[in-house]
Amino acid sequence: MGNNYCVAVFGGAVAGSEAVEQMTSKGVHVVVFDQNKLPYGKIESGLPKWHVKLRDKQEQKIDQKLDQPLVHYIPNCRLGQDISFQQITGEWGFNAVLLATGAWRDRPLPVPGIEQFLGKGFYYQNPFVQWFNLCHDPSYDGPQFKIQDNAVVIGGGLASIDVAKILMIENFRNSVAKIGKQIDTITVERLGIKAAAEQLNVNLSELNMKGCTIYYRRRIIDMPLSPDPQSDDPEEIKKVHNVREKIVNLAREKFLFNIVDCHSPKELIEENDELKGLVFQKNKIENGKAVPLEGSLEFVYSPLIISSIGSIPEMIPGIKGSIEKFDLEDGESGKLAGYENVFALGNAITGKGNIKESQQHGRKVSESIIRDYLGVDRQEHESEYDFKNEITDQLKPVTQFIEQSEAIDDKVFSKILENVKQLQLKAGYNGNYQKWIQQHLPLRMENIKTPL
Repeated sequence: MGNNYCVAVFGGAVAGSEAVEQMTSKGVHVVVFDQNKLPYGKIESGLPKWHVKLRDKQEQKIDQKLDQPLVHYIPNCRLGQDISFQQITGEWGFNAVLLATGAWRDRPLPVPGIEQFLGKGFYYQNPFVQWFNLCHDPSYDGPQFKIQDNAVVIGGGLASIDVAKILMIENFRNSVAKIGKQIDTITVERLGIKAAAEQLNVNLSELNMKGCTIYYRRRIIDMPLSPDPQSDDPEEIKKVHNVREKIVNLAREKFLFNIVDCHSPKELIEENDELKGLVFQKNKIENGKAVPLEGSLEFVYSPLIISSIGSIPEMIPGIKGSIEKFDLEDGESGKLAGYENVFALGNAITGKGNIKESQQHGRKVSESIIRDYLGVDRQEHESEYDFKNEITDQLKPVTQFIEQSEAIDDKVFSKILENVKQLQLKAGYNGNYQKWIQQHLPLRMENIKTPL
């Protein structure tokens, strides 16, 4: 391809940077728009801050892909807000537009009236974890969240276990601080709560910690903690179920949270205009579905409820879609309905990614989750678990489309570069990628000498 091919990529994290690498390897210019100062997405904001080596490793990979001569990076530019979808598709003249905008929005908790208590005894997972990752930084000025004992977590995936770990670790640290003991978050996560208490010479029972509880609508063996079986073979299904039980049991033993399965939230418990808890409906599993057991309601009182039932793409003004996903003409390539040259990538499609994992990859992922992601049975070295979506196959039709398209006229290409420069100046970005990254990296907890 000639130099006058240019693609827009919205979102510079895992899926976006993978697309960038494939495009630049073919000589294509790529303009990367990111809504944040840093292009790391949920590796920075959604991966709990104790994953130091894993976070750094993934961010270095993104840096290597974005710090290239053919890449034009624009930070602090949000599609639909700082620049419109109509401008990008109708005025700029790109060969293609790739939406790797991720899944930043929490799926609404289906409990009537719950939204009125948002920030008042009820939180969603995404802003809660973002706060946790940054709250140690004295310059942090975002939303504040209060950790409470005996919290309820709604969900059943790895994200809900992350939330439970945060609650348990921080409750433990708060409890020992009251008796004059200090220990940092990373140490507690590495040791586990029992071992951390022993190191501090603290009797856990005297702390009177009730612990948080995860409520999941299906069985523990149904939790999406590892890839689904690839066949109906009973032995394969049993192996997958055993992996999931092992993940849960190891994490629960190390961090002392509770899990109640086959329970769905149904109603609020409200007293004097305050949220006091939830009414849960017990379920049975029939043909893989959670079916309510009539007359089996359970009243659960709690000072804090956190919903962790999944993340979905944010809808972008100008793009047609349902509540949870964009309208696609082709689910395999992610081609948007009504557009010849606009494609969604990775988690921007469904919030989950649409590429099925192979059995071998699924096994490796499961093993690494047990070893590293959950912080149980950790070995000396971080695993090779890679957080990037497997979008290579999905990008093939995108690449073919670009190869078949005509090169951009020199005047149009010059105008694109002029527009890029204006947006970079507006963001305060001078084109030096590495310098920008170093200037805007948040304070890392592991670099703070005083325990936090």
